[in-house]
Amino acid sequence: MRGKRPTSRRDFLRNCLAGAVGLSFPAASFPPEASSLPVLPMRSRVVVAHDPFLRGPQLQRVGSPGATHVAASVDSQRMLGLLDRALQTLIPAGDPVYPWSRIVRPGQLVGIKVNTLGGRGLSTNVQLVEAICERLQRAGIRPQDIVVWDRDTDELERAGFRFRTGWNQAQCFGTDRAGFEDELLEFGEVGSQLSRILTRRCDVLINVPVLKDHDGAGVSMALKNMYGVINNPNKYHPNGCDPFVADVNMLPAIRGRLRLHICDATAACFDGGPAFKPETSWQPNALIVSLDPVALDHIGWQMIERKREEKGLKTLAAEGRMPHYIATAADALHRLGTNNPRQIELIETRAT
Repeated sequence: MRGKRPTSRRDFLRNCLAGAVGLSFPAASFPPEASSLPVLPMRSRVVVAHDPFLRGPQLQRVGSPGATHVAASVDSQRMLGLLDRALQTLIPAGDPVYPWSRIVRPGQLVGIKVNTLGGRGLSTNVQLVEAICERLQRAGIRPQDIVVWDRDTDELERAGFRFRTGWNQAQCFGTDRAGFEDELLEFGEVGSQLSRILTRRCDVLINVPVLKDHDGAGVSMALKNMYGVINNPNKYHPNGCDPFVADVNMLPAIRGRLRLHICDATAACFDGGPAFKPETSWQPNALIVSLDPVALDHIGWQMIERKREEKGLKTLAAEGRMPHYIATAADALHRLGTNNPRQIELIETRAT
């Protein structure tokens, strides 16, 4: 296939993400390929913000029924502080709201694309999404103009989110409730229909994936999270998802809306992903943020490799799972970002 080149914080958190009324969508909107693309700096900044005290004393059981793995709950206030520190380092500012004002504008519809495939043990953290929603509101986005979404509503609920479509509150539902566009969009080796949540409910997309190993692609973070936007992701897993991940991210309706990538590394997976396996998971208690998904994925990949080495495992390349799609996304055809370490400005911060 040849493609074209082309209220109070407590009240807010309680009401942000639960209830139900019918869904309605305007006509699809496909942004121009170039005019709305974010402009990357000469060096792509990636911030890894750590907080070893992020998890509170309360324990909760995660995983399948009968699982023995127990994880500490995440402290909502520390999560908000961690998010603020990460964004204020990425876009330098003394005010925690200022970085968001550079990403969104009042009146825009904002989508938060999470990843909930791994259930409670390995999905985008609810407290992180609540913190993002709060900062969006502070930046002038109305709560009803925010939608938290993924491919399937049941998966969202299993990960701790609550289905919600009521007025004057953040929305939360899956593409199973909205459907896909009839139009087939193509680029390179990819031809897919896109979620109507993306095309009809999002002017701006904030990508909130999870740091994890992937049994076929090698790793799954910012770039691969867009597989949750298309109707036929299973078709694009051969050859380690290369060049398919890069081609999916080149679809104008995706590329033109993406503004920010916040990788949830509060809990992560170093082997056996993308499903949650307690024995191959760990808790970095970190967020990885960038405007450049390729640079973010490169840094996240290195974090996973270091953990694999610590655990005595082979490199992904030695296992035949090198994530080649990251380099493809940076090549002359795609130019979605950089995987060149000399062009990546890595900044790590730690709470004290």
